[in-house]
Amino acid sequence: MTAVGIVGYGAYIPRYRIRVGEIASVWNEEGENISRGLGVYEKSVPALDEDTVTISVEAARTALENCGVNPQDIGAIYVGSESHPYAVKPSATIVAAAIDATPDLTAADLEFACKAGTAAVQICMGLVKSGYIKYGLAIGADTSQGKPGDALEYTASAGGAAYIIGKEKLIAEIKDTYSYTTDTPDFWRREGQDYPEHSQRFTGEPAYFKHVLSASRKIMAKNKLKPEDFDYVVFHQPNGKFPKTAAKKLGFTEEQVMAGLWELPIRLMENNIIEVQHGSKSQRTGA
Repeated sequence: MTAVGIVGYGAYIPRYRIRVGEIASVWNEEGENISRGLGVYEKSVPALDEDTVTISVEAARTALENCGVNPQDIGAIYVGSESHPYAVKPSATIVAAAIDATPDLTAADLEFACKAGTAAVQICMGLVKSGYIKYGLAIGADTSQGKPGDALEYTASAGGAAYIIGKEKLIAEIKDTYSYTTDTPDFWRREGQDYPEHSQRFTGEPAYFKHVLSASRKIMAKNKLKPEDFDYVVFHQPNGKFPKTAAKKLGFTEEQVMAGLWELPIRLMENNIIEVQHGSKSQRTGA
């Protein structure tokens, strides 16, 4: 069976930052306690001219530069986001035009809080594997909103990643994919509302952990794999605490999960250490 996977990838994160302590000071809260509780120390902030489309374009251009794929060979573009700038007008068509991929392709926007970008990868995989297209471009990007004073204000930020899916010159084969889906209303925003609502603690056990743990257990059982068979594992990261808890419940070690957790760069910064990984080797230098 022909392998399908990632041919190239790119990412973009706005350069502006705001620390949790700065947000907390506005509400007379203790920033250090909030940072420890959430595992978050700062977040990205989009500039006035940055939105989901501009972030998607930058990530897509980087992905193309990294792998040398001709944009005209991309047969599908899907942009997953919960913060598309237009209620009626696709982000994907703007991205397609910006990277000179038009007009011989299919494009659409996806919206599914926290996993729309993953769904874009799955769709591109199916189209590539069936031979319907040569390459597919899957993007996940957001300029997430958090209501002032809400817990989301400390974590909702901006950034995006783009993946070119194909069969040739793979840098990573996608061995399998599994989805665990329910209608769990833990996070929502109705049309016309400026900020999303969430169900506070309900977001943890019946929402995040039920889905992450169920999907992880089922895909490992499907492929007859155990936690010790993996070098690293990366879970959805709405904060820095949930992924570590999920890893522990599933039997993964802290070393397996920390490599992909956003808390790691902060630890390295605090220790004045920069870590650069090359394959299986790691080089550590003083900052």
